[in-house]
Amino acid sequence: MRVLVIGSGAREHALCTALAADPSVERLVCAPGNAGIAAVAQIEPVKPTDPYAVAALARQVDAELVVVGPEAPLMAGVADMVREEGIPVFGPDAAAARIEGSKSFAKAVMSAARVPTAESRTCDDRPQVEAALDLFGAPYVVKADGLAAGKGVVVTDDRAVALAHAAECGRVVIEEYLDGPEVSLFVVTDGSTAVPLLPAQDFKRLGDDDAGPNTGGMGAYTPLSWLPSGCVDEVMKAVVHPTLKDLASRGTPFVGVLYVGLAITSRGPRVIEFNARFGDPETQVVLAMLETPLAGLLHAAATGALAAHAPLQWRDGSAITVVMASAGYPGTPRTGDVITGADQPGVMHAATARNEAGELVTSGGRVLSVTAVGGDLAEARAAAYSMLEGVSFDGAQFRTDIAAKAEAQAIKV
Repeated sequence: MRVLVIGSGAREHALCTALAADPSVERLVCAPGNAGIAAVAQIEPVKPTDPYAVAALARQVDAELVVVGPEAPLMAGVADMVREEGIPVFGPDAAAARIEGSKSFAKAVMSAARVPTAESRTCDDRPQVEAALDLFGAPYVVKADGLAAGKGVVVTDDRAVALAHAAECGRVVIEEYLDGPEVSLFVVTDGSTAVPLLPAQDFKRLGDDDAGPNTGGMGAYTPLSWLPSGCVDEVMKAVVHPTLKDLASRGTPFVGVLYVGLAITSRGPRVIEFNARFGDPETQVVLAMLETPLAGLLHAAATGALAAHAPLQWRDGSAITVVMASAGYPGTPRTGDVITGADQPGVMHAATARNEAGELVTSGGRVLSVTAVGGDLAEARAAAYSMLEGVSFDGAQFRTDIAAKAEAQAIKV
C-alpha cells in the first residue's frame, strides 16, 4: 500500500513509525514532515492546508490512502479535495470537522444527540460573558469557539483572567466546571461502524502537579487501570454512536478518528470536547501499544469496510510519553537550540529542523515526545525518563511527574 501522511508533528511521527512497521506499506510519504519523520518516510515540502497541493501530491505519489493528521488541514477541506480525486482518505470532510473547529457547533450536535456534557453558553460580547460567568460560577471554564491548537481553554478561579481570555478570543463558549479526572478516547470510524482504541490520559498544564498555564499536552500514558469497568462501552453507547448518527443525519458523515475528551465525574462520564483527529501526545502512547497493523485499520475506515475488520490486538503492559518543550513555551518559543540524543527509537519529533550546519535544532514549542513501553507503568516510566536523560537542548522544559500518581496508586494496590 502507498500511504501519504499529512502533518509535521510528533503525532505524525508516531503515525509514520507505526505505518512504516506495517508490512503492507510499500511506500510512505509525509508532507511536510520534520527532521525525525525523514528517517522513516519520504518527505515532501507541501503546504498541509492547501487542498489543491495535497491532492496533487496524492496523485503524484499514486497514494492508495491519505492520512490527515492535524485539524487545520481538515478544516481547510484537504480531505474533501483528495476524496474528489477518488483516493481513500482517513479524516473527515470540512463540514464534519466543524465538531472540533467550532465549540458552539459541537455543543449543538451534543444537544441534538443528547450526549452527556457540561451545560454551556455561547457568548459574543462582554455582557453575555459576564452573565455566563455569573450563572456557572468558579472555577470558570472559558473556551475559544474556533481552533486554538489545544491552548484556547482557560480554567480559573480568577474572574478577571476569565474575562481577559474571553476578550482576547472574541466568540467563546463558557461552561460549567466538570469535576473528576480527564480521559482521552480515540474512536476509529467509517461513519457508521466505530471501534474504540485504548483510553489514555494526558497532562495539559506546563508544570509538575498541574501548575502553570495550559499547553497542547506535556505527556500521556495508557492504559488506565483506574478507569471504571465498562466505561468505554458506556461512552460508545451514550456518546459516540448518537454523535455519529447525528452528524450523518446532517449530511456530514464522520470518517476518521473521533477524539472524545471526557471528564469522569461523580455523575458518570461527561464530554469536555470533541476533536476531529488523533490527539497529541496521546497518539504516541496509544499507537505504541497497538499490535494490529495500522494501515489496514485506517484503510478499512477510509473505505467503509470497518465492520469487516478483525478485532484489534494490543500489547501487554503500559506506555508513557514525556514531552520536551522549548524555552518560552507555551508563549513565544525560542527556536534554533541544538538538540542532542534525539535519534533514539521512541523519541518522536514534533518541532525539529536542520540548521545550515546540518545540526538538529528546535523549531517550535513542543519539540520532542520521549515514548517508552514497559511491562507495567513503573517500568514504562523508568524507561521513558531514563531515555529523556540522554536527550538535551538549552532551555528544555518537561514534567517529571507524568503518570506518577497512577504509578503510586498501582504500587499501593
